[in-house]
Amino acid sequence: MQTVLPKNPTEIDIIKGIITLYGNTPKGLIPFHKYGNDIATALEEHLKEGAQYAVSFGNTVNIHFTVSPEHRKDFESLLNKLVPIYKAEFHLKEYNFTISEQDKSTDTIAVNKDFTPFRNSDGSLLFRAAGHGALTKNFNEIDADLVFIKNIDNVQPDNLRNDTIKYNKMLAGKLVHVQKQIFNLIRQIDSGRLNVELLTKILHDFINNELSIKLQEKLSLSEYRKILNRPIRVCGVVKNTGAPGGGPFWVRDSNGNISLQIVESSQINPEFRENIMSKSEYFNPVFMVCGIRDLNGNKFDLTQYVDENTGFISQKSKDGKDLLAMELPGLWNGAMAKYNTMFVEVPKSIFSPAKTIFDLLKQEHNNKMIQKG
Repeated sequence: MQTVLPKNPTEIDIIKGIITLYGNTPKGLIPFHKYGNDIATALEEHLKEGAQYAVSFGNTVNIHFTVSPEHRKDFESLLNKLVPIYKAEFHLKEYNFTISEQDKSTDTIAVNKDFTPFRNSDGSLLFRAAGHGALTKNFNEIDADLVFIKNIDNVQPDNLRNDTIKYNKMLAGKLVHVQKQIFNLIRQIDSGRLNVELLTKILHDFINNELSIKLQEKLSLSEYRKILNRPIRVCGVVKNTGAPGGGPFWVRDSNGNISLQIVESSQINPEFRENIMSKSEYFNPVFMVCGIRDLNGNKFDLTQYVDENTGFISQKSKDGKDLLAMELPGLWNGAMAKYNTMFVEVPKSIFSPAKTIFDLLKQEHNNKMIQKG
């Protein structure tokens, strides 16, 4: 399909052209950046990113994408074309990519506002994908030591990627450092060599100060071990500038313990939501690294660290009719609520999402700026 633009197109003309060409295209396959005569999709920018901060032992890069079933072939076709190019450019031994789809078994039934089942025009029940929390099962099938997580639309062009590379490495370094401390503490518990009173104080202080879990009382050594022996994540957060989305908050669990968690606006009482979100100092750009193995190298079963009580109901529509949809606990909030979590402030330069067409007209995605880079 060809789109003919006016001789001197306005921004509106350009946007109409983009919609005509890419209206049904997933973000990962949309051309985001232009380098001279070449263009790069968001998918392609992620391939370049991976080669610059996530090279594994043996000079290998492993990258995973979750996609919709109807677009899978297009992703695979583009990846098969691009991977040999970047494998050679970055002198990699292997460049492995894997693709998964949201499991249909995680879909939830939609209902009308009176909570009766919502039916399609043919009378069948409507099942909907249950939000990004449904991807916990996909995440649990990844076999790795460290996993970096980002949204596919948050990418920078070549000349603006330095901070993304730098701070992803810093987050990983922080995680590995704290993980080593955790493993050493678990070894001390298991060895039984240290004085129990002294070890209890060390454990209590570490969990309170380093992991920011405010325990209400002293625990047994086995209880401290259970807290330490969990998946760990380090989340980069940026200063809040009013963008929609969640951020880091103190959360009290059913035992009265307080810990740092990522909280989405849907989890906050509507009566207080606007006031609380507007006063929050930081925003979650989904820029994190997770450690998902224990002391002995065994992978945690990530489905066991979900707070099932953090699922929520969202308002959607289909065929012009309003409906209510049940969403599972979000991947980086409720689905990771029982991880050991730390937050690190990172610069806003790592965050350049394209949630709307207008975002691609911003400075960080601007073609003229990129060509000067």
